[in-house]
Amino acid sequence: MSQQFSCHLHDNGIAEIVLDRPPVNALNAAGWNALAVAIQAHGEQPDVRVIVVRAEGRGFCAGVDIKELASNDKLIIDVNAGNYATFKAVHLNKVPVIVAVHGFVLGGGIGICGAADIVIAADDASFGLPEVDRGAMGGAAHLQRMFGVQKTRYLFFTGEMIGAAEAARLGAIERVVPREQLRDTAMQIAAKIAAKSPVMIRIAKEALTGIEDGNLEDKYRWEQGFTLQAYMSPDSGENRNAFVQKRDAKF
Repeated sequence: MSQQFSCHLHDNGIAEIVLDRPPVNALNAAGWNALAVAIQAHGEQPDVRVIVVRAEGRGFCAGVDIKELASNDKLIIDVNAGNYATFKAVHLNKVPVIVAVHGFVLGGGIGICGAADIVIAADDASFGLPEVDRGAMGGAAHLQRMFGVQKTRYLFFTGEMIGAAEAARLGAIERVVPREQLRDTAMQIAAKIAAKSPVMIRIAKEALTGIEDGNLEDKYRWEQGFTLQAYMSPDSGENRNAFVQKRDAKF
């Protein structure tokens, strides 16, 4: 899946995974499944100490390829599997995962951020989960891991975006930096972690994951069941068709 992302392992033990699928880094079903394999595999490598996930282009990630789903809605099963596996690979990875985002962070982009250990955002980043307007469900469990319950519900019901500065004020992300400093900042934080005992960091990652409230993967799986329910409604198809045709949905 080199056409949708690339992987680079640096000498200091930092694995850098870069999303790169123009125009908006919306991965298709194959891309999400391949990304999950790559993230998990890097965490299994003994010479990897930290993973940094970032992106090229206009924004970090616009989620799933809606055009692909509009052409074949049966692919939702494969897309769901890829999303679930990717977010799980980040959240339960054996090493810390740092996500560096810019521009739009939507849908699956929220899933990656909400599953991560640390999120660094460029000052032009904005976060949103427009699933209702795309005829789907999912991602709220990961959004809620970043924001509080009521803010998550507000964003999910309205589909509104929230900027990096406000996200930082609410404690949803670690810090905001100028766009041109985004990669360097993420790599500097990664290097600080990579310089520590890899044994201690891997133990710490497992311990910190174990003390979280609730099970993120179970919560997301619950949501995905409602995605399938939503897809049985004609409203879901209307939402997807309206998005692809660049018109307002009619109900």
